[in-house]
Amino acid sequence: MMRIRLTLAYEGTDFCGWQLQPSDRTVQGELERALSVILGGPVRVHGSGRTDSGVHALGQVAHFDCPDGREGFPWRRSLNALLPPDVRVVAAGVAADDFHARFGARSKTYEYRLWHEREFCLPQRRRFVWACGPVDFERMEAAARVLTGEHDFAAFQNVGTDVGSTVRTVTAIERLAADSPLESAWRFSADGFLKQMVRNLMGCMVACGRGKLSVEEVRTILASGDRTTAPATVPPQGLTLISVVYGA
Repeated sequence: MMRIRLTLAYEGTDFCGWQLQPSDRTVQGELERALSVILGGPVRVHGSGRTDSGVHALGQVAHFDCPDGREGFPWRRSLNALLPPDVRVVAAGVAADDFHARFGARSKTYEYRLWHEREFCLPQRRRFVWACGPVDFERMEAAARVLTGEHDFAAFQNVGTDVGSTVRTVTAIERLAADSPLESAWRFSADGFLKQMVRNLMGCMVACGRGKLSVEEVRTILASGDRTTAPATVPPQGLTLISVVYGA
């Protein structure tokens, strides 16, 4: 058998997330359907992690196994000819036999985009931002400093996934230049994320930026380990999986 690694980009608007579901449209489902046409039978695809309904990706990583004899096969071109236009294979190639898209991941980076004008949101941006309104960036960045580092992030994990530990190391939360002065982009990098953790961190930072939480209250929420003390999960459409890092 030969293992193939894929890098994928998709617009999550019309998907019910990454993970295969019996009756809903998912990214994994569309990919496995296309591969089954090429390989003439069922194919299981493994992703680096699940993205929720409405969440986008620029650098999702996945792998699958296929019979030997496919060296040099044009996976990217062939898959993109079969996939719908809201998901694309960006790169494809042979991986080491022990490569695993999920278990081999060492870190991930997500980006969340905010829209800060109350009166309107550009139609071209509405599927990719949360229109949260005006915020104080200095207060948000102060909250981000509290949330950076190794912590127990139980207060920012939604129910639905069993994990051995809720301790994660967030290596960076930074604000980047966005496409419009009415928009901001926030990058979150960590050795791993809990279920809907980025959306929950973003919600806490925005609450701080709106003056609804103090930086000290953010610190208290983090230390509590209690999800009920933190703000609600923010909408999915502002979130994009940017990249997954492998290796030592």
